[in-house]
Amino acid sequence: MTADGKLLARGGRNDAKQQSISIVPAECFQEMTVKTELTKREQDWNPRSDLVLSNQIKAYDAMRQRCPVAYSDYLGWSLFRHEDVVRVLDDHETFSSVVSSHLSVPSGMDPPEHTAYRKLIDRHFEPARVEAFEPQCRAISRDLVSRLQRNAEIDLVIDLARLFAVRIQCAFLGWPDELHEPLLQWVRKNHEATLARDVGAMAAVALEFDGYITALLDARRQAGASAPDDITTDLVREKINGRPLKDDEIVSILRNWTVGELGTITACVGILAHYLAEHSQVQKQLRANLDQLPAAIDEILRIHAPLISNRRVAHRPVEIDGRKIAAGERITLMWASANRDEAVFENADELRLDRDPEQNLLYGRGIHVCPGAGLSRLELRVIMEELLRATETMAFIPGRPATLAVYPAGGFAALPMRIA
Repeated sequence: MTADGKLLARGGRNDAKQQSISIVPAECFQEMTVKTELTKREQDWNPRSDLVLSNQIKAYDAMRQRCPVAYSDYLGWSLFRHEDVVRVLDDHETFSSVVSSHLSVPSGMDPPEHTAYRKLIDRHFEPARVEAFEPQCRAISRDLVSRLQRNAEIDLVIDLARLFAVRIQCAFLGWPDELHEPLLQWVRKNHEATLARDVGAMAAVALEFDGYITALLDARRQAGASAPDDITTDLVREKINGRPLKDDEIVSILRNWTVGELGTITACVGILAHYLAEHSQVQKQLRANLDQLPAAIDEILRIHAPLISNRRVAHRPVEIDGRKIAAGERITLMWASANRDEAVFENADELRLDRDPEQNLLYGRGIHVCPGAGLSRLELRVIMEELLRATETMAFIPGRPATLAVYPAGGFAALPMRIA
């Protein structure tokens, strides 16, 4: 889920919060501009090898045992252990979130600049506002679940997860239904550009998104006092340090939220449905005990991460597990590994509802912990409640295996299932 965005996380909504619909946190789709003039070093692993991409979770588990602090040209220094990831998250003075020259509010900021923006953003995710959104969230969830074909093959990613993510995002931000299809196309292009590390394509995709947001802002300014009462209008009227927010700041905030919401919520819904289909006893237990869903959702998403990684840059020379990292070098926090670290989560593949929630890094930690965690949890609880209430079974289709997403995405690219 993305920190300082919405998870993941979500991504989104973690700073902490990417499938054909999935995308990465906003800070991650911008090209990396921090450069070091270090001697070419030997790589410890290849994050883009077929072996890794064929099953990222399995590969990261192996790296955590073999080389928990590993270098690659693609990701810089990757940290796989829970302890090391927590160290970075808790020390923003040594490990900077300013990983790009592009504006990223507030996930790509450090204190003191980060502090004021984060305070502004937190107001939009206060518990009362999140709770007030539940009826609309439930109506959207119920409608989408009712449209799913019964006793026929569906792709749960295409037919439910991505549609839910787009509709829920637009509803929460007050965006028109006409944006649903353009946003679906936009995230596909964004994911493809990110995967290819095509700087030109990433810039074009970012500019396209900026155009959507600028049009929304212009419409609200023209409407004046009659503008809709929603978060987007609130941002137009917000002030930071005594001045109105600039358009590029609003666009950055909304880009972060959109990236976190669409990518990680889609991944989350797919992961949850897949887990319940794979573990029929857990599915049966939750159908009979919907009150256990909140803890179960967080635990399932700990086991199978919807958000693979996040980035930092070393402010100063530092040593982690005997590896010397120079000032200015990139660091990749591997959420998908840290949340499965056996040193913290005994029998990490086992679903246990009694684990310490403070150890779960699903929504990040520290000053960039996901501000939208409460909203993400509500959305995921509601969609799963509606899915379980409206069906009797969710099962795989023999001979039609799920297709795992590949880095930078988490979850599934395709999920053939049958519901009844």
